Amino acid sequence: MDSLKQVVFNLTDRSYLNILKKDIVRIAEPAGLSAKRVAELELVVSEITTNLLKHANGGELVVRVISESANKGIEILSIDNGPGMADPARMMEDGVSTTKTLGHGLGSIKRLSDQFQLYSLKGWGTILLSRIFSQPVQNQPAAVGIYPIILCKPGESLCGDAYAWKANPYFLKVMLADGLGHGPLANLAAQRACEAFRKSVHNNPSDILNDIHKHVKDTRGLVATVATFDLVNKAWNICGVGNISTRLCNALSAKTHMPFNGILGVNISGRLQSQKIENETGSYLVLCSDGISTRWETSKHASVFKYDLSILAAVIYKDYARHSDDMSVVVVKVN
Repeated sequence: MDSLKQVVFNLTDRSYLNILKKDIVRIAEPAGLSAKRVAELELVVSEITTNLLKHANGGELVVRVISESANKGIEILSIDNGPGMADPARMMEDGVSTTKTLGHGLGSIKRLSDQFQLYSLKGWGTILLSRIFSQPVQNQPAAVGIYPIILCKPGESLCGDAYAWKANPYFLKVMLADGLGHGPLANLAAQRACEAFRKSVHNNPSDILNDIHKHVKDTRGLVATVATFDLVNKAWNICGVGNISTRLCNALSAKTHMPFNGILGVNISGRLQSQKIENETGSYLVLCSDGISTRWETSKHASVFKYDLSILAAVIYKDYARHSDDMSVVVVKVN
């Protein structure tokens, strides 16, 4: 699943609803939705935002255009710190309400969405995922899935974090980069790193990082981690420079990759070495920039690993985002 730029909307005021709806419809334009699907998208946004204001006193919507093969669509993640739900499945039934209304909201969102999930804990809040595509969706597990949340520091228009990925018959390769600081110059460094990553012909992460280092010397520099998955031997090879947090984790355990010190484009070790980590069934690779607290963990969310991995990314963002820098969480799965 590929993605374009993500946008976050902070919803605290009902007067903002019409503007927000128009902005999200505008973001969805590259997806090529039919007029009928655009109208349904507007209904979904209305129901989500009404629920946020009514039950949680507001929240965040993280929106991106997505593509699966040639099928494009829009993804909405609704994130709140409200009271949460003890029985989310029951709350999605029409006619069930906690505020003496008709209670059709969640059921409508589910029906109008091609893909829909709801994750909620009592006293913690709720994450709702809705995806609407331009063409009918076949809900078959993809061989590879990349699930990002890449957001600017509040007040910035350009993000200094970026990710990139590519695959061939033998390897999946993914990178998360964080340009030093934030704003346009950080964005330039991260985008140049993505260019070098895409052009590199190497399969070894340390070799790819050396290519990036040479390509970004005229920028302010960055930190980055590159991970490659050997599709034949079913193992990860990982190498990082600087403070990208990288873990291979599942519901029960996590293996952490320790990066090298340095700044790509400025100074790095001449002896970068990749770390090999065997892939265990049910494990996911998670990369976080330093806009996410390094203490992030998912122990109180054991059940989230049964959900779509965009929900896992949103859980980490919700609990550990600093909101004082660009913020990135990238979850990678290989079936």
